[in-house]
Amino acid sequence: MIDGPDTARAKSEGSEKTASLYRMVMPGHLCPFGLKSLSMLKRRGYRIDDNPLTTREGTDAFMHAHGVETTPQTFIDGKRIGGYSDLKEHFGYRVLKEGETTYTPVIAIFASTALMALAIVLNLYQGFPVLTWLKWFFVGSMVALAIQKLQDLEGFVNGFLGYDLLAQRYVPYGYAYPFAELYTGVGMMALIGTGSALVWLVAPVAIFIGTVGGWSVFKAVYIDKRELTCACVGGGSNVPLGFISLTENLVMLGMGLWMLAGQVAG
Repeated sequence: MIDGPDTARAKSEGSEKTASLYRMVMPGHLCPFGLKSLSMLKRRGYRIDDNPLTTREGTDAFMHAHGVETTPQTFIDGKRIGGYSDLKEHFGYRVLKEGETTYTPVIAIFASTALMALAIVLNLYQGFPVLTWLKWFFVGSMVALAIQKLQDLEGFVNGFLGYDLLAQRYVPYGYAYPFAELYTGVGMMALIGTGSALVWLVAPVAIFIGTVGGWSVFKAVYIDKRELTCACVGGGSNVPLGFISLTENLVMLGMGLWMLAGQVAG
């Protein structure tokens, strides 16, 4: 008997399918991937046979019986799908492979800092001065990126040494870079709209690290044609080195020149 379109659709969406899930639920460990697998199956409309593995012995026995090394494990209509990543792939979601790059971290940072800048401008200024919003957006992004680097300073330096020309010649510069970026970002936050001569203590630092960093990235990507990951969002990043990294440095260079020009013109 051939299924009608409504029946076929119901089966493809999972409303007539069942899934068995085996996941660790121990007093000292509640597996997050098991919970995410359970949630995904529910969202897809499956009837779930949930099997918590509550002891180490029971977990080991399950893995030995099925020839697997990890939990959770999902079975759909008696067929083993695998762990959480395998389940995502089964449902057509994107799963990053080892070594694959993504722009998600920088998109998250820039979207957040753009909204922060919007909140500041709407709260402190009359109307919507676009150039002022840009300043707050840029300095907020500098601070956020510096924080990312400082979370794992050693990891950042390991990646930074792969392309930064000054750090390759003088390794301590790699350790100083995130602090210099934080210093310029916070310093510029304090000086926006003040006209203070203290800008001369901040802007030259931004110009220096922005120039060195921009040239380093440009040489590595566009001259040497190297495929590297960017240390701009910290150690272990899977963001590709390229336009985004170059933009970070050009923003620091541009902000430094912009603020100095404002001081001179004032």
